[in-house]
Amino acid sequence: MTDASSFFSPKTHGFVRVAAATPVAHVGDPKANAGEHLALIRQAGEQGVDLMVFPELSLSAYAIDDLHMQAALLEEVERQIAVLAEATGGADLVAVVGAPIRSGDALFNCAVVMGGGEVLGVVPKTYLPNYREYYEKRWFAPATARTEDVVRLNGETVDFAPGLIFEAANRPGFVFAVEICEDYWAPLPPSTRAALAGARILLNLSASNIVIGKADERAMLSASHSARTLSAYVFAASGWGESTTDLAWDGQATVHEMGSKLAEGERFALDSHLTLADVDVDRIGLNRLRNGTFSECARNEGDAATVVPFLAREDHEASDLIRPLDRFPFVPDDAARLDQDCYEAFNIQVQGLMRRMTATGARSLVIGVSGGLDSTQALLVACRAFDRLDLPRTGILAYTMPGFATSDGTRSNAWALMTALGVTGAEIDIRPAAEQMFRDIGHPYAEGQPVHDITFENVQAGLRTDYLFRLANQNKAFVLGTGDLSELALGWATYGVGDHMSHYNVNGGVAKTLIRHLIRWVATGDLIGGEARETLHAILDTEISPELVPAKDGVIQSTEGTVGPYALNDFFLFYISRFGMAPSKVAFLAHQAWGDAGAGDWPANTPEDEKIEYDLATIKGWLRKFLIRFFQTAQFKRSALPNGPKVVTGGSLSPRGDWRAPSDGSARVWLDELEANVPD
Repeated sequence: MTDASSFFSPKTHGFVRVAAATPVAHVGDPKANAGEHLALIRQAGEQGVDLMVFPELSLSAYAIDDLHMQAALLEEVERQIAVLAEATGGADLVAVVGAPIRSGDALFNCAVVMGGGEVLGVVPKTYLPNYREYYEKRWFAPATARTEDVVRLNGETVDFAPGLIFEAANRPGFVFAVEICEDYWAPLPPSTRAALAGARILLNLSASNIVIGKADERAMLSASHSARTLSAYVFAASGWGESTTDLAWDGQATVHEMGSKLAEGERFALDSHLTLADVDVDRIGLNRLRNGTFSECARNEGDAATVVPFLAREDHEASDLIRPLDRFPFVPDDAARLDQDCYEAFNIQVQGLMRRMTATGARSLVIGVSGGLDSTQALLVACRAFDRLDLPRTGILAYTMPGFATSDGTRSNAWALMTALGVTGAEIDIRPAAEQMFRDIGHPYAEGQPVHDITFENVQAGLRTDYLFRLANQNKAFVLGTGDLSELALGWATYGVGDHMSHYNVNGGVAKTLIRHLIRWVATGDLIGGEARETLHAILDTEISPELVPAKDGVIQSTEGTVGPYALNDFFLFYISRFGMAPSKVAFLAHQAWGDAGAGDWPANTPEDEKIEYDLATIKGWLRKFLIRFFQTAQFKRSALPNGPKVVTGGSLSPRGDWRAPSDGSARVWLDELEANVPD
């Protein structure tokens, strides 16, 4: 079993702590520059950094022009490389510094990779800019001009080539490669082939002077390159202290992972500093595993690469994760992004329904309205679809169907919503039909016994769906489903004859946590009219309940009390279905996200009473139940889903989409992993 200290270490779960270093530059003074490097290397070591990268030509400074050709300077650079290499042993990390390096009778602009007290390899710059303000070919030779694949530094011979792959022998997935500044402005950056050869972290040592708008361009390149190569991209540019004879420098430092920004340093700072982030190399590997295009491209375009092994630090000390981590993977914290996501999700649902209606020639539909979240969202989508199709909302035949546990609050909310939206509302009391069925099948409830078992619940759920289908037949309409992605993951639906089935389900690709924000988003805007706004907020304030079992001692039946908090279930679903992460890692991430309600950001408009936290024992307990439901007991329901649009990335559980699994599988391997690697 994993001990507690090890479990709470990011390194245990496939994270590599990286740092983009921004040292104060000293023009043409390698010894002073080495002093800045040493201070940052020690600081990085104390902060648990595994891999750090400095700017281009950081040991000599970049903007020194013909001074690069001076023997005294080049010799001092080489001496300081030995000093820095030794320091990496004490700091227990890998550092990549920029330096001019001689090989034969040529000078190369290089990245010197050092760790464990020695130089591991040297990567020369492939593309030398020689346009506008750049004149590098005056001093340097390109990588293709080298005559050997090794170079001697301080009496030692090390690998010397572009595209070297550095791989930690003791940390699976900790594999990186290096390129220099202009290299990633090329149409085919050297790091592209390095990624295809297995590098999961790409480093860029850059000088890159600053002009208006260039910082955005560099960030765009880093983000897009990390997305295209399914990698992490760490960028470090020269900052304060570089010569401003003709140029200026901002010290931009960024870390991106598969398109997302993990960290960004202060620009135009006047002191040396680090920009840190924990890169998830395990997630990168799992994503590449799922992406057949990446693998095929690697086979078609990848070249054989020289692999340089090294030993990475192995301490597994408990540490908070240094990277953005949404509590709600389906609901971003950033207000602008959340607004964009809600806009796209709602319109995906609307257009999916519109297309199904135009394809079938339908001019009306039937929907059950309970006064809960899911039926509310489906009804809002239906109203918007009818508006865009220039159909009267009266063609939406909405039915509320109270049963034995329907509360006055949800029933009144259902009626208030149907009235405010201008749909054709009606009510069918299912209790008489349910009582008849209880008598027909000999259920104890028919004899007055308070037996509220699964049969008692499903008789009601099945009758509601049966009524809806027959009403659809009668009115030449089709049934609009309301069940959501989270319920499908948990199997929280009555199979076939119940809420599992419909003619078209607009919510099947939307997680419960996102539905809450979609309703808030609609209520805030003016897409369906403001008359329903007050009712929508009342529905959001109602506890989630199937309302199938009568309240006991004033306590209503709670869905989350049975299947667990949807906030946690959606978290589990995202990382297990989207990436295939081990349960122990999912538990670690969940604890990082949910362990402290006061830490980190919450999505915009989250009510204060929803800002809660969960300890590890609670997370482990609900994750255990999720694993059983998801892998063992619920797949047969997902194997027979009605049509509906995919909405979120990696979020479809349709057997025709992202998730295909046997209906008779076992959860044992996931449960065993959870018990073995998550402490109690």
